[in-house]
Amino acid sequence: MNRSINSTWKLFGVMTLAMLAVAFAVGGLQMDRSGLKGGSRGNGSSARDSWRILEPVTYENMSVFPVVASNTRSTDEFITLDEGLSSGAVTVSERGAEIMRRSRDGRPATTQQYGGASVNELVLVNHGNKPLILLAGEMVSGGKQDRIIGKDRIVPVGAEPLPLDVFCVEHGRWSNGGNFSAANTMVHPSVRESAAVARQQMEVWNSVTKGSNSVSAGSAHSTAAAPAPVISERSLSVTANTDAPTVAYDKMYNNSKVNRSLDPFVDEIQRRFARATSELKGERVVGVVIAYGGEVAWSDIFASPQLFERYWTKLLRSYVVEALARPGTKEVATLKDAEEFLHPLKGTEKIESDPDVYRWREVTQGRYVSIELQALKPADILLHSLTIHKTGVETAVMK
Repeated sequence: MNRSINSTWKLFGVMTLAMLAVAFAVGGLQMDRSGLKGGSRGNGSSARDSWRILEPVTYENMSVFPVVASNTRSTDEFITLDEGLSSGAVTVSERGAEIMRRSRDGRPATTQQYGGASVNELVLVNHGNKPLILLAGEMVSGGKQDRIIGKDRIVPVGAEPLPLDVFCVEHGRWSNGGNFSAANTMVHPSVRESAAVARQQMEVWNSVTKGSNSVSAGSAHSTAAAPAPVISERSLSVTANTDAPTVAYDKMYNNSKVNRSLDPFVDEIQRRFARATSELKGERVVGVVIAYGGEVAWSDIFASPQLFERYWTKLLRSYVVEALARPGTKEVATLKDAEEFLHPLKGTEKIESDPDVYRWREVTQGRYVSIELQALKPADILLHSLTIHKTGVETAVMK
């Protein structure tokens, strides 16, 4: 009798433990899925786990979806390009110029770079005591022509002079000039895409002079059915003939005619964005997803709210330039559209890395491209995540 009771209780205990194990596993799966809401879980990155997308801030033909996070990493140990150039911690010069750098004993030494100046290559030196972040599309002014950075990367402290891949955004000038200075400018998404994805100088020049690569922006049918773009290929041509004879990006997109529309647009988005994110509790803004009309087109997301804020001003201005280069529309992208946009891509993968410095990863799936810049030292951090809906093709819903 006692044996029978003991056996029954043992069987009951085993069944209970089994049921608890199943319940725990199911609960774990449910928690794992819930972590995907409003973000994506690329490669198990802890940074992505806490991404959440808010309802959009919409004005005219542009919607800005704030991306917020509760768990972020410190990025104080990194310096941006504008900060480095402004402080003198970073110098950028034409290839072939004499460059001042620190010798091993700490004294300044002059290095002569071999080879003549090149349109698509500059030389960068990080003299400072912090690793330098470079993002594709950032502009430097001066030299023989204004240029933009061609690819995201990190330049460590004490590195040798770096041959830097760049693209020209001033087609009509090739003249003597000193070292490059901070432009505090990020080119707008169409130009930035041509540099980061197409990687062709002619594509970059075409994007500068056209305004937007979007099919809708250049379609006669689309512009007939909706307000025409404020920044059109025709208006850019007029500006080039009057105010920007060298076809310099800065003069074409920062002249008085464009600024009459650009500045109020930027100010209004900034005001609405600040109001929409002013009462967050336990979360901070780390990035944005950008839509034009019903098309989700772009995202920039960073490792920390501090790093996002350091780029936000020039990023917002670049997004608005793109909005002004596209026709008006009453369509508005939804929160679900933005969430789907950040789903991890599965496609052709490219990886480049500098051991103990950074890892660059690009994944292409149809009309979508994601690019990640991951720092490896002084800590393993996903510094910047970029997703692009490539222009020049009809809008498609991501599957």
